[in-house]
Amino acid sequence: MKLFIDTANVKEIREANEMGVICGVTTNPSLIAKEGRDFKEVIKEITSIVDGPISGEVTSDDAPSMIAEGREIAKIHKNMVVKIPMTGEGMKAVNVLSKEGIKTNVTLVFTAAQALLAANAGASFVSPFLGRLDDISTNGMDLIEKISTIYSKHNINTEIIAASIRNP
Repeated sequence: MKLFIDTANVKEIREANEMGVICGVTTNPSLIAKEGRDFKEVIKEITSIVDGPISGEVTSDDAPSMIAEGREIAKIHKNMVVKIPMTGEGMKAVNVLSKEGIKTNVTLVFTAAQALLAANAGASFVSPFLGRLDDISTNGMDLIEKISTIYSKHNINTEIIAASIRNP
């Protein structure tokens, strides 16, 4: 199992990296906004700390804009992964970006069917939101198991990042 830290706080990232417990970082626009710094500045600093996948999320909601934004995010560093929401427009963007060799992380995944769609579109990673499922009395870990089974049975290489974990 690989652990990713979900923050844009450079101090937290540095501490976790020094412990040797993380292999990557996920961020989102609200986490970066909390730091009160420029997106690219924060991301560049993170890439200097962690030598692993670093997800930077698009803020656009239409495919052409997501694609343009994704290309810019990917240019920041070789370890960048473009985080894109699970929407129809998002899947169009994932399809284009993945064909260009840009790694993508599909976020806001709540069902196994969505995870399969994301994988078929070319996603490198999917991020099912366990905490939000747990909030509505659905076992989020059951979803991870279903996605893992589907990916295994169909030889799908998309990796699963369990997101929004609120309890063990």
